[in-house]
Amino acid sequence: MDKIGYGVIGLGFFGEKHTEVLSKLLNVKLLGVCRRSVKPLKEIAAKYGVPNTYTDYNELLANKEIEAVSITTMWDQHLGPTLAALKAGKHVFLEKPMASTVEECKEIVQAAKASEKIFMVGHICRFNPRYAMAKKEISEGAIGKIVSIYARRNIPATVSEGVLKKIGPIIGDGVHDTDLMLWYTGAKVKTVYANTVSVRKLANPDIGWTMYKFDTGAVGVCENVWFLPEKTPFQIDERMEIIGTKGTIQIHDTSPNLSICDKNGLRFPDTTYWPMLHGIRTGALREELSYFVHCIFEGKKPTIITPEESLAAVEACLAAEESAKTNKIITL
Repeated sequence: MDKIGYGVIGLGFFGEKHTEVLSKLLNVKLLGVCRRSVKPLKEIAAKYGVPNTYTDYNELLANKEIEAVSITTMWDQHLGPTLAALKAGKHVFLEKPMASTVEECKEIVQAAKASEKIFMVGHICRFNPRYAMAKKEISEGAIGKIVSIYARRNIPATVSEGVLKKIGPIIGDGVHDTDLMLWYTGAKVKTVYANTVSVRKLANPDIGWTMYKFDTGAVGVCENVWFLPEKTPFQIDERMEIIGTKGTIQIHDTSPNLSICDKNGLRFPDTTYWPMLHGIRTGALREELSYFVHCIFEGKKPTIITPEESLAAVEACLAAEESAKTNKIITL
């Protein structure tokens, strides 16, 4: 096959990003998109030249020309379309977090293992060149055994206000760095303790801090503040410090890259995840989707991220949320 027939289920902010990237991949033929709201569905389909629109994902899955799908619905709506897509014999790219409960994650993992199709959860940070290079250095022993990791992933309050109705900062963003910590250490989480702060009294707290103790003896701290001021120069204030017995690694994915000062002040545009370059949406999202499509063509299961690893990150973050609610240390 020259091109893989592809569909996207869920057309919110990230679903549209998938649609945009996929519409420009040379080995992909984007055949269908699905969203319950008809007006934005038709607008996005027209914008990216997608021939078929659906308000029911089962109808999209019934299209035999569609061989693979991205599922980019909200995390608490992942289970149904994922199981249906695998049952329909589709290759499945599922956005993180895998699901909203550990039980649903396990159900997805079992269904993926039972399927012969390619399944992958979108942990985009593993395709960020800085984090990927850090993994290479760690694997080669450059800093020895990891003993401490600190991660910071903060966003403006104006961005998070609508999102906090559906998901909190620990699972919403902390899942990225939790996954990276597990990837780097090769460890399992032993205990979790977390605290949250609710500033605006929305459905979920604005701020979450999590401390992990790993079974290797290492500690990890995740800072997730979804309450940066409106005029902050950051789209994402993203940093990580990894300390080993022989050295350290510092990752800064914001201000060192590109800074622009204009009439509105100083800003640091995204140059990593989905920047626009020469009219094409590039970056880690494109690399991630390209890798998934490559796995389909090669008939090989993805190795950069496995379903079990994705499950472990969700389990740890949900334990952190439980710790924050109960003010207790949670043992896994």
